Amino acid sequence: APSGEEELIRQERKQELVRAIRRLSEREQLVLSLYYEQEATLKEIAAVLDVSIARVSQIHGRAISRIRGYIEEENEE
Repeated sequence: APSGEEELIRQERKQELVRAIRRLSEREQLVLSLYYEQEATLKEIAAVLDVSIARVSQIHGRAISRIRGYIEEENEE
């Protein structure tokens, strides 16, 4: 079982992630939601957005990169 400190750290990281995701565009949030929550494939997401699979991959990659940047930015403060 995780200690109280480990649980606190996990909760803090989760809140950082939530704040970072909220800063993304609606389209980026949609791609992440479809991919991670709905477990849709890139092909399925491409059909929903009416774009190419490569474009979905670009949006996904950019969103992940932005999330990392936002979290790093927050941790520097």
